[in-house]
Amino acid sequence: MAAASKGTPSSRGPRRDPPRRPPRDGYGVYVYPNSFFRYEGEWKAGRKHGHGKLLFQDGSYYEGAFVDGEIMGEGRRHWAWSGDTFSGQFVLGEPQGYGVMEYKAGGCYEGEVSHGMREGHGFLVDRDGQVYQGSFHDNKRHGPGQMLFKNGDKYDGDWVRDQRQGHGVLRCVNGTTYEGQWHSDVFSGLGSMAHCSGVTYYGLWINGHPAEQATRIVILGPEVMEVAQGSPFSVNVQLLQDHGEIAKSESGRVLQISAGVRYVQLSAYSEVSFFKVDRDNQETLIQTPFGFECIPYPVSSPAAGVLGPRAAKGGAEADVPLPRGDLELHLGALHGQEDTPGGLLGSSLF
Repeated sequence: MAAASKGTPSSRGPRRDPPRRPPRDGYGVYVYPNSFFRYEGEWKAGRKHGHGKLLFQDGSYYEGAFVDGEIMGEGRRHWAWSGDTFSGQFVLGEPQGYGVMEYKAGGCYEGEVSHGMREGHGFLVDRDGQVYQGSFHDNKRHGPGQMLFKNGDKYDGDWVRDQRQGHGVLRCVNGTTYEGQWHSDVFSGLGSMAHCSGVTYYGLWINGHPAEQATRIVILGPEVMEVAQGSPFSVNVQLLQDHGEIAKSESGRVLQISAGVRYVQLSAYSEVSFFKVDRDNQETLIQTPFGFECIPYPVSSPAAGVLGPRAAKGGAEADVPLPRGDLELHLGALHGQEDTPGGLLGSSLF
């Protein structure tokens, strides 16, 4: 019975070695009991202290300064799950202070960080090469800042949570400039646009559209206006909005006036030919809304040796529609119309 009470080796269970203790001082390597962490570096009083490298089982790592067992000071941190890498200052294991973040998807950030996020002043380049320099809050562009878009447009002004909001100036590569209020990344409020065509608008904008945009030109004056070729003359016009009110916020539109002689097909034996009006400038016939065609006739540059008739211009309240495109959306041809700005808003943000 006594022999049986001693038991057999198999009944005692497998033998386990006592857990290994971390080094006390100096340089050493320690694998933590859960096998997820491995530290190689300097130790002091049994704690990580000095320069070392902490490796994670998923491939992430931190290499840099440790103080009393904590990640503290200058170092480099790589996250395997995202592929991003931060080099700079750390406090209690988090990026804190100043540093450089390199993104696996492309681009980088250099500047101030807090609790691992962009906070304060910094310089950000996204994967498309767009550049932002200015203030950040909660990892987003927030406050005053400058942005260079990939199409060459530049914005300098206020930001709110990654969107242009407040007061700002947009300078486009085509020469168009907008200065004024923004909201939710579009023109909104009081602002002034000077388009590269020469058209300017100063007034209220609503959701990216001018609130008082002219949609048609009304030509004022007598029913018939006689103009001697080569002589100066004037035409009075008004810009009207959709509801008929005068558009007072715009200037710089160009009005192009074309004159012509009504085309009549004459007999082959006739000595008169309307095409003799200007032999050097025989253009395509002008289509009119009156049911007939006209032969173009120069108003300001008479052909040498040709005595043409005086051109008549119908005008009493002649209504010329303007392009339906909004002032900020596209470009249109000038024929009693305006060029309209296009491509003002910047391409994608972050």
